[in-house]
This record gives sequence, structure tokens and C-alpha cells, in this order.
Amino acid sequence: MNPMYDPLTVAVETGTLVTRGDERKYYRFRAARFYGGIGTADCVGCCLRCIFCWAWDKVNDPAGSGTFYGADEVARRIIAICRNRKLHRARLSGNEPTLSRTHLISLLRLLPQDIMFILETNGILLGHDRGYAQELAAFPHLHVRVSIKGCNESEFSQLTGADPAAFGLQLKALEHLGEAGVSCHPAVMVSFSDHRAVDSLRERLRGIGAGFSDFEAEEAFMNPAIERRLAKRGLLPR
Repeated sequence: MNPMYDPLTVAVETGTLVTRGDERKYYRFRAARFYGGIGTADCVGCCLRCIFCWAWDKVNDPAGSGTFYGADEVARRIIAICRNRKLHRARLSGNEPTLSRTHLISLLRLLPQDIMFILETNGILLGHDRGYAQELAAFPHLHVRVSIKGCNESEFSQLTGADPAAFGLQLKALEHLGEAGVSCHPAVMVSFSDHRAVDSLRERLRGIGAGFSDFEAEEAFMNPAIERRLAKRGLLPR
């Protein structure tokens, strides 16, 4: 892929591969330990190519990965996991949930409100379209975790290979969610940032919303494949 790709273009192209009407591609359903225990459906397809991504093979081969499931089947599986494990949280993870908008909204309508749904997203599409955030505001059992890749435009481009201007869409996502009254918080990949970059981003986030400056620090999970990719791009965690 061109090292300066446009994530919005990739979102459209990938969306056609992983979405089929109300159906979306998934590659597994599981209970996970995060958030104190959470029912998880891992979807296929993303608009970023983060060098530290642990689902790299699925991100880079959306056409050959996963199986299509309708929102009703995904809801049934998530609810079953939560009820069987006595969990009260659910999420979509693995790739980027917002690529299949109709599917996501249908899924949110089907999940009972006693299960808190955590939407883990890179925020690109929510930052591009204010209406998407407004549509999410209809669901009181929703919380959005916006995962920001790096602390500034340069770091974002280094880590994702994308046009640095797209970094601003991640910040816009928080602005749009806040305006719409959607519960949300930022998580920031800080493994490759020095304290000056972190402090600078903290000030930018404070300008969007006072609570956003106290963000969740996200650390890269390292394995041999990720280490090889980082070495090829000349990147090392700090």
C-alpha cells in the first residue's frame, strides 16, 4: 500500500469487502479479561495499517479472512457469552467496528441495556461524519473508546503509514462524540512517544474537553512478528 494512503478511501474499499447488507465479517467470538471481563466479537477490516497491530494478517487480508454474520447472530453469540460468564460488558474488537455502519447500529439495537457496549474505534469515520456520532447517541448503554495512534501528525503517519492529516480526524471524533453527548474517552498509543509529545497532546485534548486530557495510556503488545515490522521501519518503543 502507498505509504501515504488516505484512510477514508481505504475505509470505503475495505467496507465493500467485509460488509454485505446487514452482515459483517468476523473471525472469532470469545470472552476476554479486559475491562474486568468482557464478551468480545472480533471483526475483520480496518482503514489503518498500524505497524504494531496484533491482528495484522486479518487487517491486510480482509477478503480472505473471516465469515459473514448478521447482526442478530452476532448479538445472540455476544449475549450468550455474557450470560454464561456473568459478564456485563461487550465489545467489537480485532479490527475497526465502524466500517459497517448499518450492521453496527443494528447490533446496538439488539443488545440489552444491562450489557454495556464498549465501541473500540480509531475514530477516523466518526471524525469525518458528525452524523455518525449523533446516531450513536441513541444508545445509553454505549461507551466509545477512541484509540489515538501516536501523539501528533508525524507519529501517526510513522505508525500507520497514512496521510498525517488524518490524525486530526481522531481528535474530531472526540469533539463530535462530546457534542452528541456520547459517553467516551481517548486512549493514546504512547509506546513510541517522548514526554514532550505526550504533554503536547494532553494540551490539545484539554482544548476539546477538560476530561480528555486524562487519557488512557496504551502500550504496544510486542511479539516477534511486530518486532520485525518495527525494525523494518526503524521504529523502537521508548
